[in-house]
Amino acid sequence: MKKSNSNYALLYERERNKVNKKLAVALKNRKPESLYKPSDYILSNSGKRLRPILVLFSAKASNGNMNSVFNAALSVEMLHNFTLIHDDIMDNADLRRGKKTLHKLYDLNTAILAGDSLLSVAYEYLLKDCKVNAREAVSAFTEGLIEVCEGQSLDTDFEKRNDVSLDEYIVMIKKKTAALAKMCCKLGAILSDAKQSDIKALSDYGLNLGIAFQIQDDLLDIIGEEKDFGKTVGGDLIAGKKTFLVIKALEKAKGEYKKELLKMIKNKGIKPEKVNYFKQMFINLGVVEDAKKEIRKFTEKALRSIDRLSNKNEISFFYWLADSLIERNK
Repeated sequence: MKKSNSNYALLYERERNKVNKKLAVALKNRKPESLYKPSDYILSNSGKRLRPILVLFSAKASNGNMNSVFNAALSVEMLHNFTLIHDDIMDNADLRRGKKTLHKLYDLNTAILAGDSLLSVAYEYLLKDCKVNAREAVSAFTEGLIEVCEGQSLDTDFEKRNDVSLDEYIVMIKKKTAALAKMCCKLGAILSDAKQSDIKALSDYGLNLGIAFQIQDDLLDIIGEEKDFGKTVGGDLIAGKKTFLVIKALEKAKGEYKKELLKMIKNKGIKPEKVNYFKQMFINLGVVEDAKKEIRKFTEKALRSIDRLSNKNEISFFYWLADSLIERNK
């Protein structure tokens, strides 16, 4: 018998709270304070904790014990926050989850070093849970890190180009965002000694869910409310980023809309007061609906992947998770 959606929400929140509690003490009593206090600040700025949740429930779906992979779950959240620190620096972002970004609260050098320390401690935590398949686990973790860096580099390259295609964009977010979700699912399965077919099913689920998640993030940048979103609404446009909506709009726009889009690219962004104009443009061109269709497409691919899981009792949680992520407002 399948658990109700409310039960899954409670399960998610229970594990999220455990993750938060363990992260709150992960860096306590480490010296020097000048290094670990900023790192602790970024870890305490709690988000969805999606990535550690993927590790934990992928282990459970592989007939493993969630407690036996908890350190690994913490390690992927540390890795994720390492990438966020550096991403915020490169974007010169002011806010992250509604709070000041690390380089704005402290300074650039402190933020860079805090990020590097988080990555180092992440490996330390991962190794605590490498009781089986250690080489495969560390390899998967490292591969995820490499792909995130490659994706960030592609994203930076796109800022210098005016001819980015949707196919190129999908490749970029596969690396920058989806590769980490894929790695989390794969890691939980590997550390639970899952069979290869289940590792593949969970990995494919994470990859496709990650792509849908990023396009939803692009969409929320335009239609979200800042109090919910935790970031400046329209921040991607202000920064001149070539998101799914911008690239799709460039394909469809003519006349004045085309002129404004090309102007945005030339100027490497827009002024904040122009955000509503671009929001209405995207609605009128149908690219908001195009984004929603693409989100549904990759979500359905994720669900087809998880249907291959041999432990049928655990599939419904992953359905609930996918549904909750595409319906989110932050």
